[in-house]
Amino acid sequence: MFTAFKDLSVLRRDFLASLVVFLVAVPLCVGVAVASGVPAELGLITGIVGGLVVGALPGSSLQVSGPAAGMTVLVFEAVSEFGLAALGAIVLISGLLQLALGALRFGRWFRAISVAVVQGMLAGIGLVIVLGQLYAMADTTQPSGGLGKLAGLPSLAASIASGGTALTAFLLGAGTIAVLVLWPRLPARVRVVPGPLAAVGLATAVAALFELPAAKVEVQGLLEAVQPPGLGDFADLAGMAAIGTVLAFTLIASAESLFSAAAVDRMHDGPRTDYDKELMAQGVGNTICGALGALPMTAVIVRSAANVQAGARTSLSRFLHGMWLLLFAALLPATIGAIPLAALAGVLVHAGCKLVPVGDLAPLWREHRGEAVILGVTALAILFTNLFEGVLLGLLLAVCKTAWETSHLHVEVRELTGGRLVAALTGNATFLRLPKILERLEGLPQDRPIELDLSGVRHLDHACRVALENWALRHNDADTEPVRLLHPAPAGPGAPETPADPATQPPAVSRA
Repeated sequence: MFTAFKDLSVLRRDFLASLVVFLVAVPLCVGVAVASGVPAELGLITGIVGGLVVGALPGSSLQVSGPAAGMTVLVFEAVSEFGLAALGAIVLISGLLQLALGALRFGRWFRAISVAVVQGMLAGIGLVIVLGQLYAMADTTQPSGGLGKLAGLPSLAASIASGGTALTAFLLGAGTIAVLVLWPRLPARVRVVPGPLAAVGLATAVAALFELPAAKVEVQGLLEAVQPPGLGDFADLAGMAAIGTVLAFTLIASAESLFSAAAVDRMHDGPRTDYDKELMAQGVGNTICGALGALPMTAVIVRSAANVQAGARTSLSRFLHGMWLLLFAALLPATIGAIPLAALAGVLVHAGCKLVPVGDLAPLWREHRGEAVILGVTALAILFTNLFEGVLLGLLLAVCKTAWETSHLHVEVRELTGGRLVAALTGNATFLRLPKILERLEGLPQDRPIELDLSGVRHLDHACRVALENWALRHNDADTEPVRLLHPAPAGPGAPETPADPATQPPAVSRA
């Protein structure tokens, strides 16, 4: 399982890295679970499975898996609609689908998803997380839907300004965010402790020291939190809404994991990720998490980056971090119950803000305006509808944009001696450009000889071929010679370098 390390120095690096990743993972596992509307222990269970199971499987050697902020919105919606008991069934089926996709070698195809759609997806998730957790920071129930959360902000601000418990909790959360923002600017010897752990630890200490009336995380025990799905839970997923949720879990968790793998590969010089094996490893992990009734897992870039930056060399570090999580959940469960919910909300607000690429928007708009539009539309669609529909809209826009850009066509009309006109088409002649082609050709005079030169056309689809044939047959007056067509040159060895004499060919267009 762990054959890459052969000396004590590598073992020492992996051991220390596992401790760092463990300290980063604890507040995030608990925070993601609470924000998803499930018991805190379920987040720890997913982190444990991500370390002990996925950490021991091939795929990516340094990538760390666990519950992710990017799935919070989808899990919250699923639990609200189908109930906590059905969550395990949804995650289990999603894991089996991931296994099938990996076995069929679909892993590499996830890399073909438009980067703008992925950035828009993350930005939309970030906006939903920030809006939702602002209410959690004030110990206030959040409205449903993106529009509801936006409309409720004035009321939230008034509640905080009025003082009392809402103000106290909000200040705890704001202080947590302040620590997270300032932590990277502190001396290196201080930053040995991960920022999320330090922020949550300080907030917990302040709440306990001053006996602040802030809501705490509810603890029920690790074994008590495990609720395997029953047969009835699977039967409840027969509707179209449930099927859509399962597909959303599968596709988004897979895409997030494999995009994270690509990012982690750029951080180190070790073995590259095998995308199909990594997808199968995620499938195994989610199948087990589903069987335990826990949260879905993905590869998490925050923990993975911490693992690489801490000097990890092999997959032993991520395996050990799962062991530390198991020991913590089993031996120190009361520690979780002392954490204020506002502090965890602050951690997630900070994480959500980092998902929104604010600094990249202006350069992207200047250089690739279409990509910026896709990013923005995807993010807003997720905010105002839901994650699955927003991503589908983003993918549809990306496909339409690509189809439009690849159908570039130029129509040039020039006059030869004797009054003959030549209309030369260059580029890709597809149905998307057909209105432009016909508008230009139908504007040519009907009382002069015309040649339609298609030798510069790289692709000619069926719709264009038929339309050009019809135009060639009916364009000229009866007393004018028919339109002559110059066909694209035949491809392949031995083909003539120039088109055949159009006078010897019938006035029809051949496929490019």
